[in-house]
Amino acid sequence: CSVAAVRLKLIRKDILERLSDVSLQIEDVALRQRVTVRYVQRLFESEGTTFSDFLRTARLDLAFRLLQERGVVADTIASIAYDTGFSDISVFNRAFRRRFDATPSEIRAKALIG
Repeated sequence: CSVAAVRLKLIRKDILERLSDVSLQIEDVALRQRVTVRYVQRLFESEGTTFSDFLRTARLDLAFRLLQERGVVADTIASIAYDTGFSDISVFNRAFRRRFDATPSEIRAKALIG
């Protein structure tokens, strides 16, 4: 396991622990990890992705899980979007549909049916 692979794992862990932070930026992660922004970018590029793509995918995956777990008695879809770090519900809805080929409402409805 290379130093770069270990560093990327730590960076991913850092991001995953802060998904709900709407203002999470690559600069913050780099500062906490004591590396440069460019180094963080290169680590993600070596995996064929970007910081932003990883962050968005992780947030969408979390939202998907929450929609399946919480059911109708819990939070609104908007509050789940905000809780997972999206500051704009329409951006969340578009990204969610692109990722899962379904709307958040459809995922919630499927979870309720079983």
